[in-house]
Amino acid sequence: MHRPMRAIVAFALLGLAALARAQEPPPVPAPPRLEARSWILEDFHSARVLAAHEPQRRIEPASMTKMMTVYVALKEIHAGRLRLDDRVTVSEKAWRTPGSRMFIEVGRQVTVGELLKGIIVQSGNDASVALAEHIAGSEDSFAGLMNRYAAALGMRQTHFANATGLPHPKHYTTVADLAKLARALIRDFPEEYRWHAIKKYTYNGITQYNRNRLLWRDPSVDGIKTGHTESAGYCLAASAERDGMRLIAIVAGTKGEEARARAAQALLNWGFRFYETRRLYEAGKPLARPRVWFGAREEVPVGPARDVYVTFPRGHYRRLEPAMRLPARLEAPVEQGRRLGEVRVRLDGETLAEAPLVALEPVPEGGLWQRLRDRVLLLLE
Repeated sequence: MHRPMRAIVAFALLGLAALARAQEPPPVPAPPRLEARSWILEDFHSARVLAAHEPQRRIEPASMTKMMTVYVALKEIHAGRLRLDDRVTVSEKAWRTPGSRMFIEVGRQVTVGELLKGIIVQSGNDASVALAEHIAGSEDSFAGLMNRYAAALGMRQTHFANATGLPHPKHYTTVADLAKLARALIRDFPEEYRWHAIKKYTYNGITQYNRNRLLWRDPSVDGIKTGHTESAGYCLAASAERDGMRLIAIVAGTKGEEARARAAQALLNWGFRFYETRRLYEAGKPLARPRVWFGAREEVPVGPARDVYVTFPRGHYRRLEPAMRLPARLEAPVEQGRRLGEVRVRLDGETLAEAPLVALEPVPEGGLWQRLRDRVLLLLE
């Protein structure tokens, strides 16, 4: 090859290499440094933790407790044991409860719907106690319900002693557990969750504003709950949705209202900027049709029982490595819903998501001729 031609080829190769480098997605920088005791940023759909600082550290949840108070009430409503228009008589204990208030009056009747908005928007401790007493007879009994639901949600480092979040030695949680609760609240009650975006609420002639400042600053933010006591500091559970991707940020132990808003906003912005979430596989859609021996049919459709979402650094979609694991030999009968394997998605050696694969249809045992035929085929293999 002539020297000029070699120079042209070398230049072209260098150009292609430079173009490839230019097209490579930028690396994900470290998450923002926050002045908070603990915090976590999690994707709602995939449940992947994108960043965290001491997520298992025990904290006082303060009024973020009311996320569980609301969750229990909505569970009761959806079970048919409670209605939004049920009337609750306000006890003296509820009326006297210190801290943030909805300003309900002792002996008056208030609907469950009004109390829920007073809890969500106004962070009413009085409303929380009134609702707890109506549902369970006493606040102590209601706390027992809260702990049962916490256990069911996998909140293993959480214990509730009241419905308000007022300080108590046996009232504690972690930001990791609160993220589980936030996901459940949004997932299980999408319609009622919208109440968390209400900016102000008027009851008894008194208008109060939602303490979540991000509702005014970021149109993608639609919840969830603030919290504050002297011992807990200023806390915030925030959630936002942009282009179908929802993130949950929990910050605990900041020094002021503005500090908690800035911290949660920084986490949300960082997560949306550098990550994306996609649904790779739809629930009930077949991913494979493995051979079934001795069955009425020779194949069974296999797919995930639930949607499979994956959260990964932006620009890395083509580098995802999905893989399925199925049994080497499958014999009838196969029941619908039976777990037959799993699908796993990896990126650079890290598992980002995995989900069970189940039989989407039943395959009953075949007739005598089908069984004999398959036995002969297996012998000939």
